[in-house]
Amino acid sequence: MKIAFAGTPEFAAVALRALYAAGFDIPLVLTQPDRPAGRGQKLVASPVKLVALEHGSAVHQPEKLRDSATHAPLIECAPDLLVVAAYGLILPQAVLDIPRQGCINIHASLLPRWRGAAPIQRCIEAGDAETGVTIMQVDAGLDTGAMLLAEALKICAGETAATLHDRLAEQGGRLIVEALRRFDTLTPMPQPAAGVTYASKIDKAEAAIDWRDSAVEIERRIRAFDPFPGCTARLGDATIKLWRALPATGTGMPGEILAVASDGITVACGDAALKLVELQKPGGRRLPSADFLHGFPVAPGQRFALDEAAASS
Repeated sequence: MKIAFAGTPEFAAVALRALYAAGFDIPLVLTQPDRPAGRGQKLVASPVKLVALEHGSAVHQPEKLRDSATHAPLIECAPDLLVVAAYGLILPQAVLDIPRQGCINIHASLLPRWRGAAPIQRCIEAGDAETGVTIMQVDAGLDTGAMLLAEALKICAGETAATLHDRLAEQGGRLIVEALRRFDTLTPMPQPAAGVTYASKIDKAEAAIDWRDSAVEIERRIRAFDPFPGCTARLGDATIKLWRALPATGTGMPGEILAVASDGITVACGDAALKLVELQKPGGRRLPSADFLHGFPVAPGQRFALDEAAASS
């Protein structure tokens, strides 16, 4: 089976490495164009591009796939199958029609729950007990295609988007290899009509904490937005990033600092309280609360802004 691959971030790169390791023929890889990154804003290749070049595959990096001229490398490759994982570009029907046996996608949720761009973050934010990976056929809809293979994964206590991403990426790499080896025997199953939810793209505007929310909701969001975009809270003139929090006892006005100790800063929420144990001051780095307090002293009675949008530092 001759395979073309389309993907961009590390989640997709893990799957691509697994396919190479399994011995599949991958003459062409599609990925997004190099993007500026870092303080110097130098162009940086995607993780998928780096893996593809390492293994000698041709790389195609169109800005979009609307123009038929951008389809030429895929047409010339004439793949049996196109494998897609977090590519980030919409595949028009003309592209879906090129591979002889269609296109299949590695999606990081148990469909039909969490169709869309941010299933990893949204399942943590919602407090789901499990998620997983679905290998599915790609059609013109948003993650609406028939399912070929699915496997559940328990969401651990304290799980962040970063840790869950890594576990799902490994699972996705393993399942796509299994799916391709069993491809001729797999029966496509339509997604059930019940249980559909959508995982909208994470917006930086969502990062600002509203302390009127419950402690449970805020703690979940902090984990869901780690590492991107990171939750923010404004104290005086400073925008602080919150990276880890634990349930705490205490009551007060939402956003009020109830206690300050080396093991954390206790803050009242709309319901119960949270102890902030890992924070980041403007221009600084992530620090345990004890180290954070050495350079940014706070005191009981101070109050975080309720829901003022805070620009990420």
